[in-house]
Amino acid sequence: MSAKILLSMKNITKTFPGVKALDDVSFDVVEGEIHAICGENGAGKSTLMNVLSGVYPHQSYAGTIHYDGAECRFRNIRDSEKCNIVIIHQELALIPYLSVAENVFLGNEIVESGMIDWDTTHMRAGNLLKRVGLMRKPSDLVRDLSVGEQQLVEIAKALSKKVNLLILDEPTAALNERESENLLNLLLHLKQEGITCVLISHKLKEVEYAADRITILRDGAVIETLDKEKNGIAQDRIIKGMVGRDIVDIFPARNCQIGELFFEIKDWNVFDPQIEDRQTIHNISLHVKKGEVIGLAGLMGAGRTELAMSIFGRSYGKKITGIVYKNGKKIDVSTVPKAINNKIAYVTEDRKGSGLILSDTIQNNITLADLWHLSHHGILDEDVEHIAATDKRKLLGIKCSSVFQKAVNLSGGNQQKVVLGKWIQISPDVLILDEPTRGIDVGAKFEIYSIINRLASEGKSIILISSEMPELIGMSDRIYVVNQGRIVGEFNKGNVSQEDIMRCIMDSTRRSKDDKY
Repeated sequence: MSAKILLSMKNITKTFPGVKALDDVSFDVVEGEIHAICGENGAGKSTLMNVLSGVYPHQSYAGTIHYDGAECRFRNIRDSEKCNIVIIHQELALIPYLSVAENVFLGNEIVESGMIDWDTTHMRAGNLLKRVGLMRKPSDLVRDLSVGEQQLVEIAKALSKKVNLLILDEPTAALNERESENLLNLLLHLKQEGITCVLISHKLKEVEYAADRITILRDGAVIETLDKEKNGIAQDRIIKGMVGRDIVDIFPARNCQIGELFFEIKDWNVFDPQIEDRQTIHNISLHVKKGEVIGLAGLMGAGRTELAMSIFGRSYGKKITGIVYKNGKKIDVSTVPKAINNKIAYVTEDRKGSGLILSDTIQNNITLADLWHLSHHGILDEDVEHIAATDKRKLLGIKCSSVFQKAVNLSGGNQQKVVLGKWIQISPDVLILDEPTRGIDVGAKFEIYSIINRLASEGKSIILISSEMPELIGMSDRIYVVNQGRIVGEFNKGNVSQEDIMRCIMDSTRRSKDDKY
């Protein structure tokens, strides 16, 4: 690896009203390396990269940036892109109803005589798609691509700008393991082509796999930079640097007593709401006991979220059939209010889009699903509401200035706690958690796991959906394996490995293909 310093950020300090997000941060990136930045939510990772890429312009921060030997004073993203620095944010900047080719060259159109040259646009887009390993046509609409495929479109878009320094902010947060591995291998391939990468990630296994060096941030300051060749990259050391303490076990111990059968779904069938004859859930039956955590394992698109949403007030699907039992009695969950009245809660995987009103306060978000019980004669009792929100803030350890702080200004982990608080407020008996730790750091994950265990110890029945198999195995008492909208396997705690789950999925896929011929 070349020892040339491509990027040097010195004494970067960035302050927001009442908060010092970056405190005298200095770090450098060597040309041709993959440099990971790790830290808890709110540690300053994204802020530092937004300073580098011009999202926060020169003079809005203190300190200096030197890139390729010259001092840079970026006023906006276009200035940084002129230096071939491209950032891909966690929330992808693609337009769903435009084609892949249009998105790849959006803002960077190929123009001939004042008109877009569509032939050249599609030809170059096709070449870029091959380069990133995306087997799609340039004319395909982005809305028809999976999240993993959209990530590849973003990288193709960066390559179209002749990127030298590629910044990726949580690129695998919404990807399954196979998509994540493909993306990381692409980054390693780009590294061989001479492209330097800065990778922000909470997934330490991926950091260990791909990164040459790791800079750890905590509370807006650099703790240390580790070199794989010199120091090695031990996850325990990274975790201690991130959270300031040792975490002996990633998954906290849970020794609660599992009770009797409490929640049951029988012969559940669901059809796609858009495509009338496409069945997404096929005759699923499952059960949960009091104090039990069951996991739903499966690849992306297996039908786990569709199942969860269809149970929760038929939030997804049409022509839904089947029976739901709670404590031995048949219950009606045909609408969201009826599901809530039956003490069933669903924590969505999309906390920013569906779980929270980001522009509203923590208090209003926490009490949103329980306003009826916080009101007298149809009028909201604001004192009672404030007490309820404050109690949930203390119970869940939400880090904020007050419950009147807006949700948009919270870290990802604290936003997730607010979503949990909203549903804990209704005192649920059954809690469905869909990707509850997606995009949050290892310290916040431990806190969420502890909350799950506490709820189980109170006798709640919990259904946990996660794309991280170690998380499912570490937190679940039983695991149902879902594939192509069907339950294809069931495993008990202590008697399952990741290989067992993947083998179950692959075997069922093979049988399904055989049945067609």
